[in-house]
Amino acid sequence: MARIKIKTLLTDTDTGTNVLVKGWVRTRRESKNVVFIALNDGSSLKNLQIVADPAIFDEKLIARVTTGACISVSGSLEKSQGAGQTVEVIAEQIEILGDSDPEKYPLQPKKHSLEFLREIAHLRPRTNTFGAIYRLRHQMIFAIHKFFNDKGFLNVHTPIITCSDAEGAGEMFRVSTLPVDGVPKTAEGKHDFSEDFFGKEASLTVSGQLEAELGALALSEVYTFGPTFRAENSNTTRHLAEFWMIEPEMAFYELKDNMDLAEEFLKYLVNYALEQGAEDLEFLAQRAADEDKNKPVDQRPELGLIERLRFVMEHPFERISYTEAIDILKNSKPNKKGKFQYPIKEWGADLQSEHERYLVEKHFKKPVILYNYPKEIKAFYMRQNEDGKTVRAMDILFPGIGEIVGGSQREERYENLLQRIREMHIDEQGLWWYLDTRRFGTTPHSGFGLGFERLMLFMTGMTNIRDVIPFPRTPGNAEF
Repeated sequence: MARIKIKTLLTDTDTGTNVLVKGWVRTRRESKNVVFIALNDGSSLKNLQIVADPAIFDEKLIARVTTGACISVSGSLEKSQGAGQTVEVIAEQIEILGDSDPEKYPLQPKKHSLEFLREIAHLRPRTNTFGAIYRLRHQMIFAIHKFFNDKGFLNVHTPIITCSDAEGAGEMFRVSTLPVDGVPKTAEGKHDFSEDFFGKEASLTVSGQLEAELGALALSEVYTFGPTFRAENSNTTRHLAEFWMIEPEMAFYELKDNMDLAEEFLKYLVNYALEQGAEDLEFLAQRAADEDKNKPVDQRPELGLIERLRFVMEHPFERISYTEAIDILKNSKPNKKGKFQYPIKEWGADLQSEHERYLVEKHFKKPVILYNYPKEIKAFYMRQNEDGKTVRAMDILFPGIGEIVGGSQREERYENLLQRIREMHIDEQGLWWYLDTRRFGTTPHSGFGLGFERLMLFMTGMTNIRDVIPFPRTPGNAEF
């Protein structure tokens, strides 16, 4: 007999049939004449109730059916006699599939703190919260590929190992096969990577953008979806050393086209989650509401999780220039009363999360797209405006998150790009291939990056980015 997933059985109306189900025991309760087993296989938030008559099973076997045990059950699917479920399985055969130690199993049927669950990330997917998060994560992965595929974009695999720093941040993980006791040095005392595996210094990528641009300048519309890495020694709730990025690049797109696509993309993902992940979203929304009750009244969000998602989907994003945003922030009450940790004093300030969230949550009360940033606080590849001060950059700001998307129209003019690379003291020889695309058939083009885990924070209502990726990599932590 073939195994049937619990998700399928819970919607099955063909009762009276024999079925085979397998999964992990969530709880077991018993009386003199019956044992009730709550079984879950990860396909659904809901458990399937197994009803076992202790008179027909070995007493030692039933004693081993404890929380955490993995079992196989065959029996008859029947209409449930109790409340809370529509169907249940009357067990005829039960098999223990693996060893289980109920005294040492750390996931007992009670509420566990998120901090504790991070310490057992190999088991936390068995909880309701993380099962819901991982199912939604899958839904979003599928939706991202579907959105771009339906629009005719091509998915390109960009390298994980690179010799260029796309962001100019310099916080990269080195990839090397040289001896761990030191890198050889030249006669001048500089590090000599010529003997290394790639013949030069190599690192894990911080972005697939530069290579994706090469694809766009031949295939018109492409996107990447892969892991990226930052060796930033930060332990905040918003930072990971390894995370996933979605980066579309489009030939013939200018800044407005870029903003239009990014807004359409985000609304599509939110709508997909609401339609396809309703059960898990409802559970996470109730969880978030329960957590919010413990916060001071002035720190509670005005809208619940489902309401925030619908609000994003149903309202046009506010679009304002960086200059307009600075004027709003300079004249805001928090700035005038000194409540911003980073006061806004003049044009040119690099906006922090507190500023972004003020614009979204307090001033406009909707998602915001900021554009035309000062060139001095943006990357070398962004197209310079005619004013000589700003570049055609754009960031999308979301409630509770701050920046969720960052993008720009790329600088397609060879001389302008070369000048900017030199101004920022970037190795132009290492980017000869990137500059070549501006010499041969150059065209206006644009792109943006969406941090997948930041998207998941917004979608799930979780507050720590370590809880929306299966195995977080952070300073001092590469467990599992």
